[in-house]
Parts: sequence; C-alpha cells; structure tokens
Amino acid sequence: MKKNIRIGTRIISENHPALIIAEIGINHQGDVNIAKEMIKTAKECGVDAVKFQKRTTNKVLTKKALQRNYENRNSFGKTYGEHREALELSYEEYYVLKEYADNIGILFSASGWDAESVDFLDKLGVPFFKVASGDLTNLPLVEHTARKNKPLILSTGMADIETIKKVYETTVKINDSVAIMHCTSSYPTPFNEINLNVLSTFQKEFPKVIIGYSGHELGIAIPPVAVALGAKIIERHFTLDRTMRGGDHAASLEPQGLSKMVRDIRHIEEAMGSFEKRIQASELSVKKKLTKSIVASRDIKRGESITADMIITKSPGEGISPLRITEIIGKQAKNDIENDTVIYESDIKW
Repeated sequence: MKKNIRIGTRIISENHPALIIAEIGINHQGDVNIAKEMIKTAKECGVDAVKFQKRTTNKVLTKKALQRNYENRNSFGKTYGEHREALELSYEEYYVLKEYADNIGILFSASGWDAESVDFLDKLGVPFFKVASGDLTNLPLVEHTARKNKPLILSTGMADIETIKKVYETTVKINDSVAIMHCTSSYPTPFNEINLNVLSTFQKEFPKVIIGYSGHELGIAIPPVAVALGAKIIERHFTLDRTMRGGDHAASLEPQGLSKMVRDIRHIEEAMGSFEKRIQASELSVKKKLTKSIVASRDIKRGESITADMIITKSPGEGISPLRITEIIGKQAKNDIENDTVIYESDIKW
C-alpha cells in the first residue's frame, strides 16, 4: 500500500480518484480578472485544483538575464525582466484569488520559484506546494519548501532517474508527504518523448510514493492513459484560448479539452474496477439471450438414455450449459423432451 497524502479534504492514494490540477501558470496574462475567470472555468470543467506560478523576479534571474532583449510575438515587455514582471500577480491579487477559489470550492496553489515566494504562499495558506521541473535540482529551494511541512509535489522534467533519487532522498528526510510527477519539459512534447513507461519505473523505484503525470503534449489522450498506468495526480496546462499571446498557451488545453480530459479520466478510473473476472449484473439478460444451451435434436422419451446424436447447442442460454455436455451423455430423461427445445436440469435424472 502506498502512502496516503492528504491535500485539503482530498486523500490521494491507490484507493482514491486521481487529483486533477489545472496548471494556469502564467496564462492569466498578468490580469487578475482573467485569472478569476480561469479559476471559475476550471472548476466548471471538473478539476480538483488550480495552480499558478509565483516568482520574485530579481531573485530568480541574473541582472544580465533580466536585461536580455525579449521582443517577440509572445513578449509582454522589451526585456525578459519586463516580460516576467508583466506576468506577475501581486500579493494582494493572490489573496483575492485564493479567497475566490475557496468560495467556489476548488483547491488553490502555486509553484514558488524562490524562497520569498514560497514563504508568501505558505502565509497565504496553500494546501500543497509544487516544485517546478526547473527547480528540481535547486536543493536549497527544495529543502526550504519541504520544511513548510505541507504535501510537496516534485516535477521531474529535464532530470534523469539518479537525479530524482538524490532529490527525493534529500526531501523525504525533511517531509514524508512527497509525490513525484513524471514530466517531459518540452512545449509541446513530442509523443515519442513522453515515455509513459517511466511511470512503472517510478512505481518500482519509489514504492511508497504517490506517482503522477504532468503533461505538455497536444490533445487529451495521454493523461487518462497515465491514470490507467497508476498516476494518482494529473497536471495539465490550461488556457481560455490557445491563440492568446504568451509562451504556454499553445501547449495548454482549452475548456472543452479540459472537460473531456476530466471526463475520460473519471471514466477510466471507474472502468479499471475489480481484479476479479466475474459475470456482471448488466450481462445477465444478454447471457440468457446470446449464450447457448443443450437442446434436443429429436424427440426424447422419458427414461431414454441420452446419446450425443440426440442433442445440439442453441440459444437461449437458459438451460444446461454446453460446458456440461459430457455430463449429460448417458443420463436418462426424467421427462418427455420435445425436438428443438432447451433441456433443463429438471429434465434429467442426475
């Protein structure tokens, strides 16, 4: 049995539905009203949580990186620093969004990209933290986040298994409520680089850890398959319009796609069902109609011993099953049995 993680009122385990996170990230364009609309729409699509990204710009980029020219169709400023600042929501706006999410009943969190942002998010009261793939090897930040003693989700894009093991071993000494997300950090991810079989690798390497999948591919097919393979947390980038300005929109799902993905995941979870193969209640009427019974191929008189040439198999399947055909050979008829009629238990002297 894998460890349970509790996030808010949700328990994440092998025996509970997957937690589905809509990654809003920076797709709100730096506009709190768009952000609120995205939270509302995500809730309507059926996801469990929304996640943003919080940065203190001058703490995550060098002066040179901040001043780098960044004039392109996705830019919100002439320099990369101006671009990043334009996409940052204020502390006050985060309080507004957290309260709004709480009021409509959806979990609210964010990736903290620096210690100052993590401290703020902790004060804000987020129910879990997410370490972005870009910070997986940033052990000082990972450790700082882990010490907040809230469930911690580690995304593993751009990392190999040895790196992931090292980070996990460091993290779990501080905080044992850890989940590991398989991820490929390309936007959109080519299908031949998704490698969903890594989920099985993670389950073997981290048998007591909740495993999830964070996707950047096109379409909605992959997350439901990930759930079928054991992923218990699904994260998918979300946008109101994939044509909007910004680098993450093209690899995001629009509301219709997000709704269908959630639907398919829930259907898959329901369909996985039991490990026991048995006849289902919905099959009983079909079983009677389509399966075969042993049927008289001529009139059989009471007291006659039944031989192979006296019987055939036909529907409906309400009589003695053909699986028992060797049992009936040599037995005596208890009643007169008309030609082309089903033979029942009560027709035979057992």
